[in-house]
Amino acid sequence: QVQLVESGGGLVQPGGSLRLSCVDSGRIFSFKAAGWYRRAPGKQRELVASITSGGLSNYADSVKGRFIMARDNAKNTVYLQLNSLKPEDTAVYYCNTVPPLRGAWGQGTLVTVSS
Repeated sequence: QVQLVESGGGLVQPGGSLRLSCVDSGRIFSFKAAGWYRRAPGKQRELVASITSGGLSNYADSVKGRFIMARDNAKNTVYLQLNSLKPEDTAVYYCNTVPPLRGAWGQGTLVTVSS
């Protein structure tokens, strides 16, 4: 059964940090690239970070230098460290494979950046 569970979101002030986690209980990330996506209010979901099965990461220009994605294959978990957060980073964040597996979307975790 495919199940992705995201956590770690919250309310943070501009310039703050958060660490998101995604547990892959269905092991769909095994030997596949994983990604963090986000959907901001009124916008389409976008891929912001990805990591290959071997650990090579890539980032959208909007988050490059601020976000860091990592994976722990032994724990079937991927992480996203969010630093120097901006109000425009406010969104629901999701994890999934890259490209995404249609039926695998979880509930996401809400990140709100506001003073």
